[in-house]
Amino acid sequence: MSENIISVQNLTKDYGYNRGVFDVSLDIEKGEVFGYLGTNGSGKTTTIRHMMGFLKPDSGSVVVNGLDPWKNAPEVMRNVSYIPGEIAFPDVKTGTDFFKVQAEFLGVRDFTYMNYLIDKLGLDPSANLKRMSKGMKQKTAIVAALMGDKEILIMDEPTTGLDPLMRETFLELVREEKKKGRTVFMSSHIFEEIEDVCDRVAIIGNGKIESVLSLSELRHGTPRNYKIVFGSRTEAEKFACLMPEATISGKEASLSVLASETDRMFKAAKDLEIISIDESHENLEQYFMDIYQEEKRG
Repeated sequence: MSENIISVQNLTKDYGYNRGVFDVSLDIEKGEVFGYLGTNGSGKTTTIRHMMGFLKPDSGSVVVNGLDPWKNAPEVMRNVSYIPGEIAFPDVKTGTDFFKVQAEFLGVRDFTYMNYLIDKLGLDPSANLKRMSKGMKQKTAIVAALMGDKEILIMDEPTTGLDPLMRETFLELVREEKKKGRTVFMSSHIFEEIEDVCDRVAIIGNGKIESVLSLSELRHGTPRNYKIVFGSRTEAEKFACLMPEATISGKEASLSVLASETDRMFKAAKDLEIISIDESHENLEQYFMDIYQEEKRG
């Protein structure tokens, strides 16, 4: 039976004017990478601040590793690494000075992993902290959070300011954390990074959970759309006899099949002359936009 390491039940924080989060419920299992997807102002940060014990719910509850973060914030922080959406550094001169302060706070005495992170992210910690670019500040925040090597990672838009290559490097670090058995909760508005590393994702809009889905099911459980161009219309019609769900237009056959049905489709086409095959399937961005359009219509 799966163990929920983070549980949010009917969480409500109402700031008025339809701002806040309303009746939010989420269960994050131990060892999974959970994505939290939504537009700016949708409620992602408010949810995360409750997980960190920075906010007290109007109603509902949050439990992290068996503890109420509002009542037990210091105990929760012992097992949580946190990357905030808005980075504010202490009044120290360099990244190195900041890491010394962070190491003392986290009780880190072995700097092997910290140095690995610095090297992996291409960070110069000797640089003046206040003069760092947005990307360098983000790298510094990532190192400061991960160097504690905690069991739970809670990250609010962690790739903000990173270029595409460095974003991929960060995602590699997330995959490494998953291999260690860490639990990762990561908010984002970037579809590709959520789809790339997460096991499940919750979509939030206007402070309410619109959907929670398995990305494995999205990849393998939704129909794949195929357009196959054959050498002649006759061959396309032969194919359609074996695959009656196909629509024929000249030499082209169009159809949608589940992943489990692709073997049947390729067997039907194997002895025919194929000019080209194009495949597409619904991705996370399309799924999100479908929900968004439904919400607008509603």
